[in-house]
Amino acid sequence: MFTIQQIHDAHAKVKSGADFPKYMQDIMALGVNSFETFVFDNHTNYYGANDFQTSSEGFSETITIADESNVEQFKSDLKSHQQGNTDYMTFLNDCAKSGVEKWIVVMDKMTCSYYDKVGNEMVVEVIPSV
Repeated sequence: MFTIQQIHDAHAKVKSGADFPKYMQDIMALGVNSFETFVFDNHTNYYGANDFQTSSEGFSETITIADESNVEQFKSDLKSHQQGNTDYMTFLNDCAKSGVEKWIVVMDKMTCSYYDKVGNEMVVEVIPSV
């Protein structure tokens, strides 16, 4: 199965949201079936075949997530990030200010779904293939 180090090595190639599709292909090749990333500290739970699961450590300092979600602001920030205009930390802070608590990526569907603090699905996007 895959390791957190292998995932970190793949993620190190990501400079902006524009690199996300290639990153998805890289970690899918490692055996990652899905993952969920939590904005408040950036820890991620990764899932593979046969109930395999591993988690990355989060940041020592946390980000406060807004109680009220703002879908339109988030869509605008997400588009900007995907165009390569923001780095990852800026994207995390943009998520937090728009009330995004986490996102879940499902590899076989190639979707990334963003959720607010009460579990409402805010945005679902299809991840483009490389």
